[in-house]
Amino acid sequence: MTQDNGELESLVRKRIRALRVAQGWSLADLATRANVSQSTLSRIENGQRRLALDQLVTLARALDTSLDQLVETATDDIVTNPTIDAAHGLMRWPIKAEPGLSVVRQRMTSPPPDSPARLRAHPGREWLVVLSGTAVLLLGNRRIRVETNQAAEFPTMLPHAIGAEGGPCEILGIFDRDARRGHQRGDDG
Repeated sequence: MTQDNGELESLVRKRIRALRVAQGWSLADLATRANVSQSTLSRIENGQRRLALDQLVTLARALDTSLDQLVETATDDIVTNPTIDAAHGLMRWPIKAEPGLSVVRQRMTSPPPDSPARLRAHPGREWLVVLSGTAVLLLGNRRIRVETNQAAEFPTMLPHAIGAEGGPCEILGIFDRDARRGHQRGDDG
């Protein structure tokens, strides 16, 4: 997406004001934190003063953000479509802001394995939320029921398996890069 300087300046001014307001700060509060006059800050927010790089750096720090986040313009591809893994009943979405993370939607109908030898461990972290039904998370020698709208987060170095209890369940999981690789290598999807 291309953006001319006027559009970018307008966007940055709106972000400065929105971040200030979100913190509950007055112009005077942010001016003090950024070591600029209240009048200067007001003119920056209202477009009556040109934005200077040194002021943007100072304002970003005062607003507890980075200069990159303050001037970021990439808004292409807001909506993404999943890839489908029909063999495992999965839908998978990459997370663009964190390229190592994936979101997976899965419908489960089988209970977790009954043999501790079938629990898997691999590097990474996993987070899941149950969208419907009840899931059972086997984590080491613990058996944890995760019901609709409940979430679980765990390091995947603990031997683990997930299955349904009392009928089908649907989960949404977020896997870091290592956890995703560990599941891709396995036969359980």
